[in-house]
Amino acid sequence: MDKDSLLKLDNQLCFAVYACAKEITGLYRPILDTLGLTYTQYITLLVLWEKDDVTLKELGERLLLNSGTLTPLLKKMEAAGILFRERSKDDERNLRIRLTDKGRELKKAAYEIPEKVFCASHLTMEEATLLRNKLKELLTRLSVTKR
Repeated sequence: MDKDSLLKLDNQLCFAVYACAKEITGLYRPILDTLGLTYTQYITLLVLWEKDDVTLKELGERLLLNSGTLTPLLKKMEAAGILFRERSKDDERNLRIRLTDKGRELKKAAYEIPEKVFCASHLTMEEATLLRNKLKELLTRLSVTKR
């Protein structure tokens, strides 16, 4: 590959991943709008539906987000009655995040989301699984490189 080709936008892995991520989150938008959620709120709920009552640190590690990004998001979700934020009784440095009844109820409406997004992607199940696994592998490799 010549030097000029190295700097073509269409040859950049980062742009292909960025553009796909943007389009995929765009598929979620109209579905999540009906639930009054943003994409970031949705993935936060995915973590809390797996394991409720987590620390801010645990949540940030799962979502790959820092507390500066999470704090305003969680404040909005708390104001909407979806979750509680409270200082740990054992260690006040830890902020614990717990779902409310409303947050748990949203899970019922969310069951249809993955199927709707999958159908809109026009991928086969095999293609989607392969792509997800390859991206997870890339994320693991990049995480190891940063250490």
